[in-house]
Amino acid sequence: MTLLSLRHARVRYGPLEALHGVTLAAPGPGLTVLLGRNGSGRTTALHALAGIVPLSGGAVVWDGVDVTGVPAYERARRGLCLVPERRAVFGSLTVRENLALASPDPAAALDAYPRLRPLLERRADTLSGGEQRMLAVSRALAARARVVLVDEPVQGMSPPVAARTYALLAALDACVVVAEQQLPSALRDRPAVVYELRRGAVVFAGEAGELGLPGRSAGRA
Repeated sequence: MTLLSLRHARVRYGPLEALHGVTLAAPGPGLTVLLGRNGSGRTTALHALAGIVPLSGGAVVWDGVDVTGVPAYERARRGLCLVPERRAVFGSLTVRENLALASPDPAAALDAYPRLRPLLERRADTLSGGEQRMLAVSRALAARARVVLVDEPVQGMSPPVAARTYALLAALDACVVVAEQQLPSALRDRPAVVYELRRGAVVFAGEAGELGLPGRSAGRA
């Protein structure tokens, strides 16, 4: 079992602290959802797990080992895949070339998103926003990573494609962490660990089905 966690993590951007001692744990195989509005710290938490931003305090622990000082490229070599909200594909490369960076065989990615098949020879920067998200997520699916971190995976996708995307991510044999502003309806009935962040702090930790229940404690975490 893979377990990726933040322990009392603090992140600063100059004089501003974006994470105030955040503690969370993402098991795997399994799905973890980080919720929060813009400025809540959810993207920063995702980047801290990936090693994109340094911690000013606390630790990142992966399978019981402190990897706080391990750079992002080394975490990637160990099996971590990050799909950022922006610039998630290589615009100057074709769809086929983007997929080849993750796997020499694009079959799994094309089975996941058949809409990409007629676009294989198109440059990625000519795709629509939804098509670029499909390409970015399909690369993560093809990479067979141990940890998959995805920031707002379904931006620009139609509701049916978005629902399929969540189903594909939930079915991965990996530790999957997605960051969203609100809990998608497609995930409400799926087993998932949920953390809600506000102003850089965890205000809820529990299961997806508990969100919105009367009397749930915002300070449960």
